[in-house]
Amino acid sequence: MISNKKKLNEKGSVSTTYANRFFTTPVPRFRIPNEGLDADVVYQLIHDELNIDGNPALNLATFVTTWMEPQAEKLIAETLNKNLVDQDEYPQTGKIQERVINMLARLYHAPESREYIGTATIGSSEAIMLGLLAHKWSWRKRRKKQGKTIHNPNMVIGADVHVVWEKFARYFDVEMRIIPMQKNRFTITPEEVRQRIDENTICVGVVMGTTFTGQLDPIQEINTMLEEVEKEKGWHIPIHVDGASGGFILPFLYPDFKWDFRLSHVHSINVSGHKYGLVYPGVGWLIMRDKTDLPEDLIFYVNYLGSQEATYTLNFSRGSAMMIAQYYNLLRLGKEGYRSIMENSLENARYLASKLKKIRNLKLVNEDIKLPILALMAKDKNTFTVYQLSDKLRERGWIVPAYSLPANAEEVDVLRIVIKENFSHDMADMLVEDMNRFTKDFSGEKKIKTTDDHSSQIHKHIC
Repeated sequence: MISNKKKLNEKGSVSTTYANRFFTTPVPRFRIPNEGLDADVVYQLIHDELNIDGNPALNLATFVTTWMEPQAEKLIAETLNKNLVDQDEYPQTGKIQERVINMLARLYHAPESREYIGTATIGSSEAIMLGLLAHKWSWRKRRKKQGKTIHNPNMVIGADVHVVWEKFARYFDVEMRIIPMQKNRFTITPEEVRQRIDENTICVGVVMGTTFTGQLDPIQEINTMLEEVEKEKGWHIPIHVDGASGGFILPFLYPDFKWDFRLSHVHSINVSGHKYGLVYPGVGWLIMRDKTDLPEDLIFYVNYLGSQEATYTLNFSRGSAMMIAQYYNLLRLGKEGYRSIMENSLENARYLASKLKKIRNLKLVNEDIKLPILALMAKDKNTFTVYQLSDKLRERGWIVPAYSLPANAEEVDVLRIVIKENFSHDMADMLVEDMNRFTKDFSGEKKIKTTDDHSSQIHKHIC
């Protein structure tokens, strides 16, 4: 039998895939070819071209999961052909989605006396838009009931939010009142929130794990301030928690920290299943505190799939595979499994931070590391910049992004490192070794020892 890699050519002799004529002639890039190509050839062409991409295992830029267990991948492969919206055709898939929503609502301490509600999304971006849209319509409903104008809605957020908040403001005509960063402060404060809210504020956005520095907004203090405002002026202004990064970390590392529905003004939470939920892209979740937080007018009912189904999404069709993978992780890991992974990630992040402190021209933006996310800045840009260091690391395969912070802090350039479950203690040593070597090249400083004495002695002996 001839394998897929070796086939009989037109002359009857055996040739490999790489002997095919399409490896010596251009393949159409922008036009569909008139005739199709052999399956093995197409696979090999695309497979080889993708080798130019970065190595996911060394991608410290992305929050998105880059590794899952083989059993989870098997489930993903088995459910790739199921449309999540077709719940009449795939009823059990729909039930599993409901189970995950209930699991997360309870994880986030949704009041058992309430009828909480939620939905799976493509990611946190869609979840944020859906949550904010619900708050806008709820605000409008309250205003109409009070006989007041529904013009000029606004939301108060920090400059630390993801770009999707700006998209929502533009797409859905809501004024965005941004609290700018300062040179030495990269989160929001209750005082600055209070200065910007009014009776037209549909919600306050609070981030649990900012994209820029991985820090936490002071949500408890903001909630207390909003309680005071409600007593003083009668404005009930909800909080939407952007838990894209922290939503699968905080419950396991800091179970007593109140950031979720235990706070009176938290009415909606988004979380990325494909970040620290440990699922491949893309799946996110929106959880609402109470069914009344989602106006009925935003729910669509369709009956052309076999039965009447309710839908609250920005798009319609979507794959079910990653939602199923989320359920797999929740069952497979349980709370103890998630806790163990998050503790390991945080420990490795703190270990890496301790080593990076020894590199003379680098400084941690925040030394109080609550999440496995590090942000670094160069003390002296004349010695080297974080952009130069990022470029040099890329030569070794490491993907570590460098960027400037938003307005009022734009002179601050940072290098961000996201530690995920597949980033080991040894990888931390290798990364520091490379960073130290490159910074030594830039500044001429003496090499810093990054391994223990025994390892160093072995290294010297072998040399």
